[in-house]
Amino acid sequence: MVGSGRIGREFARKARGFDMKVLYVDEYPSKTLEDELGARRVSMDELLGSSDFISLHVPLMASTRHLIDEVALRKMKKSAILINTSRGPVVDEAALVKALQEGVIAAAGLDVYEAEPKAAPGLAELPNVVMTPHTASATATSRNGMAVKAATNVIAMLQGQRAPDCLNPEIYQ
Repeated sequence: MVGSGRIGREFARKARGFDMKVLYVDEYPSKTLEDELGARRVSMDELLGSSDFISLHVPLMASTRHLIDEVALRKMKKSAILINTSRGPVVDEAALVKALQEGVIAAAGLDVYEAEPKAAPGLAELPNVVMTPHTASATATSRNGMAVKAATNVIAMLQGQRAPDCLNPEIYQ
């Protein structure tokens, strides 16, 4: 897996429940993963070349945009399955479509898309892809948290205050 933050660690726990060996890539070592789950921190090249399942758990930043591109896909095993529940642009979808069509990798499971809500042309028609509509976060806890966050922002704005989670603060200038 790529990314050993909170979500990555939970994914690793689930993988261990299926008796899977956990390899991970992250900028920082995770003592939790290593001590509790026997996970091993490896290089990206080793992860790509030896993993049956590659699950992505990274934020979208300049360094992670198209982290999985044509070069990375070609380093994967032909039997590999790519799972992306992090952010769509972490995967170059055009390269993914090509790799899936050509049998470079076996399959993909996607909950996020590079240009949401649209997926790359040809992706939805492939028989070796499972696509969900960004529902990986659909837990009662996360949805309740989203509702509280939205209400908190609306209340602040109705009271003439700055919305705590404003994405375009220039409107206050």
